[in-house]
Amino acid sequence: MVRILGVGDVVGRPGRKVLKYFLPKLKEERGVDFVVVNAENAANGSGITEKIFHELRGYGADVLTMGDHAYKRRESLALYDKEARLLRPANWPSGAPGKGTCIVEGPRGIRVGVIHLQGRVFMNAQGDFFEESDRALEAMRNKTDVVVVDMHAEASSEKVALSWYLDGRVSMIFGSHTHVPTADAVVRPKGTAFISDAGMTGPYDGVIGRVKEAVLKKMRLNVHEPFVVAEGDARLGAVLVEIDDKTGKAVSCEGLWLELPEGAA
Repeated sequence: MVRILGVGDVVGRPGRKVLKYFLPKLKEERGVDFVVVNAENAANGSGITEKIFHELRGYGADVLTMGDHAYKRRESLALYDKEARLLRPANWPSGAPGKGTCIVEGPRGIRVGVIHLQGRVFMNAQGDFFEESDRALEAMRNKTDVVVVDMHAEASSEKVALSWYLDGRVSMIFGSHTHVPTADAVVRPKGTAFISDAGMTGPYDGVIGRVKEAVLKKMRLNVHEPFVVAEGDARLGAVLVEIDDKTGKAVSCEGLWLELPEGAA
């Protein structure tokens, strides 16, 4: 068996602090073997930097996925072609920096394939994520033992539809992007674990990670102020999946929503 943790959007310094605290604990206490982290909001709420990439890797993230903010910071563009474990959505134009898939050797030589996709509804539509998933799986044929998909999408319907489309063909699919954890963790009939959204890893004392006062002012008065990353009520939003590495099928799927203890370093 292999236990894989899919971590929802890491938001700013509070989210990175949560990751630093929980990843070692979950590896020790829950036997987590491999970690996929969505990091598109890791750098002050939007994008990533090379320093933060290595910071999150140092905390125990094996692969970092991104999303619609992947290219938010121009200084990070070269990083996508340099670091195979940093993924932008696979259904972006083929000439875009970086790749949307990777294969990484995990514990005991288990080969973990990771596919990163982006939805189309309210998401500046890119390529067809259904077709791209087929292409990615064909390219991974006979090269992986388990396959993890991060579906970064606004519409839960797209995530749910993809979980049925790929049921039995990938080990797990976890949704990201909405910053709100869902209560639908399940193993589909053919063996694919699924959750619509793992939730945000960051500060919940705000509006999806941003200070509530600025967001309320914009929504109520149409007066814009910088949407600074919030600070309070930092939590880990994630999903823990146990997979039979001989068959690639999931046997359990558990959503996690864990509060950072007060005073945690």
